[in-house]
Amino acid sequence: MSGNRTFTMIKPDAVIAGNTGGITKMIEAAGFKIIAMKKTQLSAALAGKFYEVHKARPFYGELVAYMSSGAIVPMILEKENAVEDFRKLIGATDPKKAEPGTIRAVFAKSIDANAIHGSDSDANAEIEGSFFFSQFERF
Repeated sequence: MSGNRTFTMIKPDAVIAGNTGGITKMIEAAGFKIIAMKKTQLSAALAGKFYEVHKARPFYGELVAYMSSGAIVPMILEKENAVEDFRKLIGATDPKKAEPGTIRAVFAKSIDANAIHGSDSDANAEIEGSFFFSQFERF
């Protein structure tokens, strides 16, 4: 991806609340091009595999249960400096600490139900994007 692509995922709380359209509108208004997008639901096994890096952490079981509790919307986004710019757009994990106007300040309910995931590096964006989009390299 080399700095111009990132991965995001609208989480179950935001999908259930009907915020998918509002979130994608903010993403596009910030200059990101959505190059892959789908609505799906993770099984507990797939959620566990996606979050395997956190397996030893105390919140792992709750995270897996939450992420398999409803539909999600994973996306591949494109823009120069994508990862860094997207992290700014989504805001702090804790919506109480998120800058006004960020996705989490607008749509997140709590630190746990924080509406959206954004990759934290180019390497993780490629790994995470490939998890959901098997034809990722075509984009």
